[in-house]
Amino acid sequence: GLYDLRRAKTHGVVTSIATDVGAGTSFSLLQTLNEAYKVQQLQACTLDPLTAFYMITLGAARTLKLEDKIGSLAVGSEADFVVIDYQAQHLQALRMQYLQRTGHWNLENLLFGLMILGDARNIEATYLMGVDTASGIQGLRSA
Repeated sequence: GLYDLRRAKTHGVVTSIATDVGAGTSFSLLQTLNEAYKVQQLQACTLDPLTAFYMITLGAARTLKLEDKIGSLAVGSEADFVVIDYQAQHLQALRMQYLQRTGHWNLENLLFGLMILGDARNIEATYLMGVDTASGIQGLRSA
């Protein structure tokens, strides 16, 4: 079936979005956001980008009761994060140019573009415990 986010919220069910190939089709959070958006649209429910990105970051950490350790870039948090280029793909760059030209550029529209068009090509870097994985596992050991 389709996850009824509106009904879950009505009944106080804490919900987050994460990747799990057993329950989904991808390990990509951007692709999973795309699918979550479409599933909600099929039920005439809107998943706005700010809520969606909260649900994969601090919201997911709160669901696991780990918000004191993960889910944000607060001082003292375990810093596992990706650096995203929101214009990595030609269509995304054109979309951003259009939004800027028409005065509609804002954070919500930027995140919506990532939700709908984003994939692995948007990932510039990946950090584990604050160390760029491009430096390899050795860098993690010395951190």
